[in-house]
Amino acid sequence: MPETKRILIAVGTRPEAVKMAPVIHALREQPWAHVRVLATAQHRQMLDQVLAFFGIVPDRDLDMMRQNQTLSDLTARMMVAMDPVLAEEAPDLVLAQGDTTSVFVTALASYYHNIPFGHVEAGLRTGNVHNPFPEEMNRVLVSRMASLHFAPTDGAAANLHKEGIADGVHVTGNTVVDALLWTAERVTADPFPATTGKKRILVTAHRRENFGAPFESVCAALRDIADRGDVQMLYPVHPNPNVRDVAHRVLGEHRAIQLVDPLDYPQMVAAMRACDLILTDSGGVQEEAPSLGKPVLVLRTTTERPEGVTAGAAKLVGTDQSTIVRAASELLDNPASYSAMAQVQNPYGDGRAAHRIAELCGAFVKA
Repeated sequence: MPETKRILIAVGTRPEAVKMAPVIHALREQPWAHVRVLATAQHRQMLDQVLAFFGIVPDRDLDMMRQNQTLSDLTARMMVAMDPVLAEEAPDLVLAQGDTTSVFVTALASYYHNIPFGHVEAGLRTGNVHNPFPEEMNRVLVSRMASLHFAPTDGAAANLHKEGIADGVHVTGNTVVDALLWTAERVTADPFPATTGKKRILVTAHRRENFGAPFESVCAALRDIADRGDVQMLYPVHPNPNVRDVAHRVLGEHRAIQLVDPLDYPQMVAAMRACDLILTDSGGVQEEAPSLGKPVLVLRTTTERPEGVTAGAAKLVGTDQSTIVRAASELLDNPASYSAMAQVQNPYGDGRAAHRIAELCGAFVKA
């Protein structure tokens, strides 16, 4: 029997759970790995839904979420809570994915305990530490503390090399593709029922840096697009009052716009599969949509996922009302433009990223 190595995997938000679920399962298939799952619960309900769907029960739960929590408060409370967990678990390697406060604190606490940290989805950059905020700074800081960098693309790996990070960088693909393909085979219910003759548009918009006037402009654009009369729009609205209150005020009475509570992950995959076009400021959706053949208009001025834009599967449109309307109209009215985006092969992965990460973790801890 091979020597057992302890792997602690931290998840705090729904996207982290989605992207780490394939890694958790891939590592649990390894005879050398004793896998433990730590839920920071930076998000609560949405995290629990995803973990349950993928059949994952956390071994430890910090239960961090509080109403109206500030970044400073969350960071401080999580650092204090993380300290005894690492001392008691004594892992040989800690893993986390992405760019949230949970990931930053996990990396920093691991560093303080001299425990190697592996960063899943490493190397994403916009080059602007204030956009997205605070995610871009979290990514940069985590990269300075990580021993293993699982870059989803060659471009992400190149970003790390430009910052002088040479050791431990591996291009694996993005685990979100693994999760998406697995889920798409298992969901049947359609939360987005078709209306004859209507094209279906799925919207996700909740970025912190868009709060205020930019988000007002986005909502005005959505209303203008819905006014066309030939579309049906589904918008799962984030519960943050900066999003919810504006969305319901500007869009709530429109007959062509359906505002709903956030969808659980299987419902979201079903909605993506059923729609014709996606408007989003989410990072994960940019990575998922190409595997389903859905063009994406990105409601941001920058993206740390430029591969989709370069490949032609996504287009940056920002938050300007007229620009969004014009870009959406081009795809809705021009079949050639639509087809050109819909047929692009997903540049983010092939569905084998988690297995590559598991193998690389094994080589690292057994070295």
